[in-house]
Amino acid sequence: MTGVDLVERPGYPGPFVVADAAAGLPFADGEFEIAYCNSVIEHVPRPARAAFAAELRRVARGWWVQTPARSFPIEAHSLLPGAHWLPAAARRRYWRLGAAGDWEAVSLLSRRELEALFGPAERERFGPFTKSWISVSVSPRGG
Repeated sequence: MTGVDLVERPGYPGPFVVADAAAGLPFADGEFEIAYCNSVIEHVPRPARAAFAAELRRVARGWWVQTPARSFPIEAHSLLPGAHWLPAAARRRYWRLGAAGDWEAVSLLSRRELEALFGPAERERFGPFTKSWISVSVSPRGG
């Protein structure tokens, strides 16, 4: 399992590459059977999301991409009720009360936005609420 991030992760237990996926990854087309992207896309700036998604789809024959649902009442990073629904200035102040500590400029996606990037998405539920959206594409074996 090869890790990729914008910054070095010294404790990562395998091969690791410092790279910006939206700017291009140093891997061949279809080099990986699957790309696993858990709660990452919402950290990518909106203008770079299409390039990020295209690069992920280029290097992997399949993918598992998850993002917290914008409709869920608890913001998944700070664990604060409604934090993601506030304007940025108010959210920044409120964020300090949450579990995440430092401010994170996350921008949650709707189901439609995730599907535009990665295809059909299924909901992950928490009781009656949609907690997150997950898009999965599995490559045929050996393909």
